[in-house]
Amino acid sequence: MRTHTYDQEAAMFIQMIQGPCSKQDEARQMINTWHQELAPGATGWLGGTHGFTDDGQLIGVIRFDSREAAMANSDRPEQGEWAARLMALMDGPVEFHDCDDVTLLMDGGSDDAGFVQIIRGRVDDPSRLKAMMADTTTLHEMRPDILGGTLAIEDDGSFVETIAFTSEAAAREGEKIEPPPEVRSELAYAMQSATFYDLHQPWFESRA
Repeated sequence: MRTHTYDQEAAMFIQMIQGPCSKQDEARQMINTWHQELAPGATGWLGGTHGFTDDGQLIGVIRFDSREAAMANSDRPEQGEWAARLMALMDGPVEFHDCDDVTLLMDGGSDDAGFVQIIRGRVDDPSRLKAMMADTTTLHEMRPDILGGTLAIEDDGSFVETIAFTSEAAAREGEKIEPPPEVRSELAYAMQSATFYDLHQPWFESRA
């Protein structure tokens, strides 16, 4: 797999989709078809992280260099046709989230990750959450299993955090490490209403 870290991307806008999908092979092929056929014409598209949760949710976190680029992609007729085909494979309603406010954790993530966690929650002070993401010295020393991540925040304080790990085994071992009191306090604040989604077999796409 080609190594790709997201700190190579100067600006970022994130679209996140999530919905129930039992036709997982077909959905993955449909997403791969987008990469092969539509990605070359998608100006500003940077890449994406995809996977299925244990309860059959398809989650995709797609990166563009701006909202304008993402909206221009959505307006393409071929994008609309492809999206209709993907939606036909879903088992129920699909959520869409658009986020201009994106913060990178360390290298922002890596296409070499063996395990990814998607964390969804809401905070009343996004600046506090972003400050925690920016202070990575302790985290890097404490959790070498974390390759990086992205934090995407909506206007109401809802957030989608995507964390890339070297492997699930390493992530589970890392979870046993007790963080310092000040870090523990900030984590408790950020994760008080959070839901975690594990992508055991994530796959990635990035612009060459």
